[in-house]
Amino acid sequence: MAGTKTRSHARATGRVRPGTHQTTASRVQRHLRVRKKVTGSTSRPRLVVNRSARHMFAQIVDDTAGRTLAAASTLDESVRTAGGDKTAQARKVGELLAQRAAEAGIAAVVFDRGGYRYHGRVAALADGAREGGLQL
Repeated sequence: MAGTKTRSHARATGRVRPGTHQTTASRVQRHLRVRKKVTGSTSRPRLVVNRSARHMFAQIVDDTAGRTLAAASTLDESVRTAGGDKTAQARKVGELLAQRAAEAGIAAVVFDRGGYRYHGRVAALADGAREGGLQL
């Protein structure tokens, strides 16, 4: 487990491994710039977006307690069986996350785009969360 401390430290300081692709390194830098200003509290937690080539992941995090309050992804069974393109699935992830947030008693969140552009799948996830009743 010695490698995990180094990796998390690398992400926290903005330094990535030498072999990391430049676009990933740039995204990590952008995410850290955003994280300087965006923090989640108990009253208004942070909605974190992470995307890969195939999937979208979203979490609602209370940074003061360091806890994940709700989460959803395209790997969830209800989103997987729905079909559609990746943008439509991202919108469904947002709606599912809004539903789970309402069950947890969360009405408003701060949106953390994770260093990604607010465009395409990231914007679709945010729109789906808004349609589900979550205030961004």
